[in-house]
Amino acid sequence: QVQLVDSGGGVVEAGGSLRLSCTASGRTFRNYAVGWFRQAPGKKREFVATISPGGGTTYFADFVEGRFAISRDNARKKAYLEMNRLKPEDTAVYYCAAADSTATIALAYDFWGRGTQVTVSS
Repeated sequence: QVQLVDSGGGVVEAGGSLRLSCTASGRTFRNYAVGWFRQAPGKKREFVATISPGGGTTYFADFVEGRFAISRDNARKKAYLEMNRLKPEDTAVYYCAAADSTATIALAYDFWGRGTQVTVSS
């Protein structure tokens, strides 16, 4: 099993940047793909990005449009979501999650962090 703690959210102006972190505990973090999802008020949770266990494969949602980067440091048991050129519509609670392999659907992920709030002001 793996336990996840997501952090790094905050309030930022439109056009700004934030770096979210996902810190894992447990010995098997390196065996899991990591995904980032987000949920805005009144909306369904949606996929943002995912990275394979070794870090060699990544996928992004279409709305990312090259603004975000996902990475991981297995030695430190951390994963990151670097978000640039943020827009007000990026406002949401962001969650990291772990799955056996890269996936874009939430049901594929077995372990979840509690979320970190990102607010982008216009």
